Amino acid sequence: MMKQSIETNSHPWVALEELIKAGNAKQLNEFLDGISPAETARAVSRLAEEERINLLVLLSPEDAAEVLHDLPDEQAADMIEDISPEEAAAIIAQMPGDEQADILADIDTVDAEAILNAMSPREAEKTRQLLQYAEDTAGGIMSTKYLAYPEMMTVGEVLDDLQIHNEAYSDYEVQYAYIISAEGRLRGVLPMRDLLLANRSKPAGSIMRSDPIRVRDDAPLEELIQLFEEHAYLGVPVTDKSGRLAGIVTRAGVMEASGHRAENSYLKASGIVGGEEFRSMPLAHRSFRRLSWLSINIVLNVIAASVIAFYQETLSAVIALAVFLPIISDMSGCSGNQAVAVSIRELTLGLIKPYEVARVFFKEVGVGLANGLVLGILLGAVAVFWKGNPYLGLVVGGALATNTVVAVCLGGVVPLFLKWIRMDPALASGPILTTVTDMCGFFFALSFATAVLPLLS
Repeated sequence: MMKQSIETNSHPWVALEELIKAGNAKQLNEFLDGISPAETARAVSRLAEEERINLLVLLSPEDAAEVLHDLPDEQAADMIEDISPEEAAAIIAQMPGDEQADILADIDTVDAEAILNAMSPREAEKTRQLLQYAEDTAGGIMSTKYLAYPEMMTVGEVLDDLQIHNEAYSDYEVQYAYIISAEGRLRGVLPMRDLLLANRSKPAGSIMRSDPIRVRDDAPLEELIQLFEEHAYLGVPVTDKSGRLAGIVTRAGVMEASGHRAENSYLKASGIVGGEEFRSMPLAHRSFRRLSWLSINIVLNVIAASVIAFYQETLSAVIALAVFLPIISDMSGCSGNQAVAVSIRELTLGLIKPYEVARVFFKEVGVGLANGLVLGILLGAVAVFWKGNPYLGLVVGGALATNTVVAVCLGGVVPLFLKWIRMDPALASGPILTTVTDMCGFFFALSFATAVLPLLS
């Protein structure tokens, strides 16, 4: 009956629930092996908290680690926190070092320390070292699974080591072996092709390619992106400040980190504060993340609305302005957000620095004037066509044109200023820009209208 239900059910999470309730670890593992990583993530996210705990407990540590690998780090961290430190340590130990650090970094400090204490001292020490790195640096992205050999080791000894430990090395991304000194400093790189064709009696150091391109463990993500754009490498070695080999950073790892940063920037710009959000998270947790931005936005919108209150007599006299006010603020906001996006992108890629405010400002002035003029003429023409009053067209068109210049210039320079004062541009640029463009848009439209009020009646 159970087998038939699993085979015919079109919803994998329902089948997963049934298998967890049945407690059949073998069937559970076979089922998970039979569905894609995306389906695994979708099915696990539909489970209740108790079912997610039981899932990890039923599976072997190795199989549980594979399930967590298919989930976003924060969701995996939430699941790990719900089981005992001993069970969590057994699962974490089956993961690559960089994944261990990513998940433990998302866990409460006390819980993470309890898990580390339950791991073997050697494994825990390696993970603690990785946790010291910021996630958007080479050290935070690098893998500690690499092949390194002393320079005096012979080619034959290296080949023998590869054969003896072939199972252990099977999940390594082996493209090169690295040659190190007795102190662990990087001396050179040894391509597999050169190794296989060399005389077995030669020292490995004699056929290495000396002084390879490397990156420091504190190199920022922007530097890594630029490196892989300029070179067709699959990976590069990472060294510490003393030149000792610490790991390797791969092209795939950098692309993943870049995508993760873009996702976080999008969430922050959308008002999701505190990192990723999933609907499997507790209601209070999700609500707080959204309210922390929305509650601030109430204050900012009240400030913008106060401009309308100040000019309420003008608005009462020319009620048609009420139709155009949201258009002026919205169109200007869109123009400003385009400038914000370009500045954040260029900051991310290292194409501009926070102190280059003047350069960015003057670059955006030209765009703001050109776009503002076109948009102002279009909206002004609509106003004239609707009401037959050219002065109304001048007021709304002039307000949109002027506010577009303000919004574009502000959108270009605000991310640089926020970066300079060590605030997140993706998080704060949106609310600041929205408030100022609304306030200025209302002010320009209503003040222009007040100046020519007799001609608008």
